[in-house]
Amino acid sequence: MARGRMNKTLQISLAAALIAVAGILLPSCLGKKNTAAKRNYSAFITKYNIYYNGDEHYKETLGKMESGYEDDYSRQVPMHPIEAKADESLPQPTGNFDRSIEKAQKAIQLRSIKQRPQKKAGNNSPEYRQWLKREEYNPFIHNAWMMMGRSQYYNGDFLGAASTFFYISRHFGWLPDVVTEAKIWQALSYISLGWQYDGEMILEKIDPKQLTNGTLQELYDYARADAYLHSGDYKSAVPYLRSASEKASGAQKTRLRFLLGQTLQRTGDLKGAYEAYSKAGSSTSASYRTKFNARIKMSEVYTGKDIKPEVNALKRMLRYGRNLDYRDQIHYAIGNLYLSRKDTTQAIESYKLAAKESTRNGIDKAISQLTLGNIYFNRRQYALAQPCYSEALPQLPESWPDYKELKQRSDVLDELATYVQNIELQDSLLRLSELPAEERDKVISGIIERLIKEEKEARENERREQFLAEQASKGSQMNNGGAAKNPTTFNINSDNSWYFYNQATRNAGKTAFQRKWGSRKNEDDWRRRNKSTFNTSDFDSDGSQQNDGEDNKPEEGDGDAPTDSVSAEQAEAANDPHNPEYYLKQIPFTEDQKKTAHEIIEESLYNAGIILKDKLNDMPGAMMMFERLLKDYPDNTQRLDTYYNIYLMAMRNGKPEVAEKYRQLILSDFADSKYGEALQDPNYIEHLKEADSVAEAMYDSTLKAYLANDNQKVHEAYREMTAKYPTAKQMPKFMFIEALAYLPEKDTDKFNATLRELLERYPDTDITPIASSWLTGMAQGRKLQTEGGSNLRGMLWETRLGADSLATGAEGAPQFDLNPDTPQLMVFLFPVDKVSSNGLLYQIARHNFTSFVVKDFDLEPLNFGRLGMILVKGFENLAEANHYSKVMANSKEFTLPEGVRPVIISESDFQKLINTGGSFDQYFKYIDEKNYHDAQKDLLPADEIESLEEAGTKTGEEIPDTPAENENTETPETPETPETPETPET
Repeated sequence: MARGRMNKTLQISLAAALIAVAGILLPSCLGKKNTAAKRNYSAFITKYNIYYNGDEHYKETLGKMESGYEDDYSRQVPMHPIEAKADESLPQPTGNFDRSIEKAQKAIQLRSIKQRPQKKAGNNSPEYRQWLKREEYNPFIHNAWMMMGRSQYYNGDFLGAASTFFYISRHFGWLPDVVTEAKIWQALSYISLGWQYDGEMILEKIDPKQLTNGTLQELYDYARADAYLHSGDYKSAVPYLRSASEKASGAQKTRLRFLLGQTLQRTGDLKGAYEAYSKAGSSTSASYRTKFNARIKMSEVYTGKDIKPEVNALKRMLRYGRNLDYRDQIHYAIGNLYLSRKDTTQAIESYKLAAKESTRNGIDKAISQLTLGNIYFNRRQYALAQPCYSEALPQLPESWPDYKELKQRSDVLDELATYVQNIELQDSLLRLSELPAEERDKVISGIIERLIKEEKEARENERREQFLAEQASKGSQMNNGGAAKNPTTFNINSDNSWYFYNQATRNAGKTAFQRKWGSRKNEDDWRRRNKSTFNTSDFDSDGSQQNDGEDNKPEEGDGDAPTDSVSAEQAEAANDPHNPEYYLKQIPFTEDQKKTAHEIIEESLYNAGIILKDKLNDMPGAMMMFERLLKDYPDNTQRLDTYYNIYLMAMRNGKPEVAEKYRQLILSDFADSKYGEALQDPNYIEHLKEADSVAEAMYDSTLKAYLANDNQKVHEAYREMTAKYPTAKQMPKFMFIEALAYLPEKDTDKFNATLRELLERYPDTDITPIASSWLTGMAQGRKLQTEGGSNLRGMLWETRLGADSLATGAEGAPQFDLNPDTPQLMVFLFPVDKVSSNGLLYQIARHNFTSFVVKDFDLEPLNFGRLGMILVKGFENLAEANHYSKVMANSKEFTLPEGVRPVIISESDFQKLINTGGSFDQYFKYIDEKNYHDAQKDLLPADEIESLEEAGTKTGEEIPDTPAENENTETPETPETPETPETPET
């Protein structure tokens, strides 16, 4: 070993001596000609005088990056730490390769040989002619280019790296191995940039015969595995990832083995995953943290018949002090083993312990809570699942698998939990009210004892954590003079403090509220069925406004909140959870109190049934709620809707006899209702299946009739729709057009009445904000304008741009300057329900990129109700804006989508529209009066302008359930990376 080091030292010393001698003797005799001596000398100097230092720095920095990076094992680990640069939610790698880049650039600048050698007479062989066509004659310089590209890649400059490797692949064609390696690195750079398709295309074109050595084969396998993982094709990634992990070394080998285990687990190969995790954990280069997480992952994929040895091994890990902060993960692993054997009882206990003993309260705790929530959810124990999801989701990144589905489920469970808790609480209180006093007191005493025990445990945990924190900060306090400042304390009065500072008053108010209304979701307008900005109580019979919900206010003295005659001290004693009076106050003893409790249960049963049926698709759970509602409260106010929902569920589940039973109940008890009229048809379900397409066709014809000013036909179609398909999903749109058709007839009362009915029956549609805004404006005394008795035309352009952007009929019009010498905007107007904002934004950005090389324009998307717009900024005057519009009009690659109207307007005039709440219709009329230039005339032919204006005036056009902005836009094509300019020879 010592002799080997001596030989290496001798070699380096000898090389240094040769460099010194060469530096003295050769430059004087080489000159500027491209000779063999000069080429060899330049290669020698490049390698040992410049490249060597950069290469050593590169290898040292890369090694530190790979070994020092701490992977987030709760998620899929990246192929390499540098890939975390593309995801800010992941731990970020350290390491700077600037020195290696500088050395590579220096080598290229100083030692690149571009000059062709003098041609030898008489040598016309094809090989010689090809050699003369080279663009570089330094036989070592390609190594500097490759080092620069790799350093850029590991610096996180993926675009710069892609450009460098692209240059190498184009300008070093006589080195096929170098070109192949550069192409693979270029593909890796594209994949890291998110250009998946471009990277895969490069890899697909590489012939296996081009992989002439082990280095190329290893790099190719690595790149193919990376490409498949990014595309989500885990099964195809396995063979390449396995090969790459076997050929890697050090920390990178451990990382790829762990990733292989995760990938095999995703594909369902649990045995292979167990083996991969085992190899990752047993690696000599693995840190204890890696070993621990590999051991935990092994529990998730364990396939043995007897889990007892595994469980015991994990329980032994609980005794080690170094695992104190990882106890939650150990309990989680034990729970996984029990769950793999369908022992949900033991699994639940383990997951509970994982959450309870978590000290970090991070993503590991969230994972155990999420798993526990899934168990409860699958068992239809929604009240238990709800807190698990609500606590876990805030700790998860939005990139977590199925995050949107989990978030939606959590939101639904939050809503459902309110009603389920109401039912459980009121049932419990009603049972307590029927018990003998002695038994009731015994139950209350048990509750108080459990509360005291839990508080005692909490105080002990708090004192222990506080002690540990004090010990940890003791040294820092001594460094600051040995004395820590006492914390600031607040003395809260117990008699007449502000409400939220007085615990007794706050508890009393909360108790009184829940006794009267039950638990309620924390939201604005909690008593309103319609949560829109408009409240139907704003209108009375004569159109005047009323106070919102004033008749619903609790009467003075209602509940047990402290009054002037009761001291705060007495209220505090009665609202102390440690006092029996606290619980006795909540028990309904009087008939009125019991009636209120039953009303809360009745309302909660119906709402819980609807949520279970419509949002969770839990038909048995919904049926259980509906059946109890009808059994316990046969005359409930939601009886008709309950019958109808049970009818639909029975038909869906193939139970015609049950469906017929509830159909007959509707026909006998509610014959005059909308459901009663519809269900008189024995083939109602068959017609209901056809109703969607039929109703859509009816709506299209009704819309055409409305736009043709045939309002009588609109009213007839609405009456027919109400009679035949009263429950169709198109009804809100029908009602909206029906209301608009009354305006040319100047029947404001019917307009208001129809919109009010729309808000009452359909409070959660996309039309609700528009209808609500109009009614609110009319309640404030404003009037909707019509044009000569015809239907509303130009409604889209009449959209106001102020805070009340959905209302129309602004009083007065802003005065515009129309100054052509001030900064201008190009504004693209469009209906958001017809044109994709994201798609249009991309098309405009692409046009700007390809058509204007020097000038850079800022793009800003805006939205005002149904009117969307994209602002193009950066025009110094009108002439520049007109030039932009002409370039766009003459472009063969860019065409404005149907329904988009471009408008040139000065920045000051646009700001006036915003400040005054004006509309573009006012601006159009103003420029027409002034005979001012309209940008659209340069962009579209006259027939298209006319059709576009007609399209923009379709006030009653269909408003879909999902706005067009949510549509997926086409993935932009990756422009070819420009070649790096050649560096002049120094």
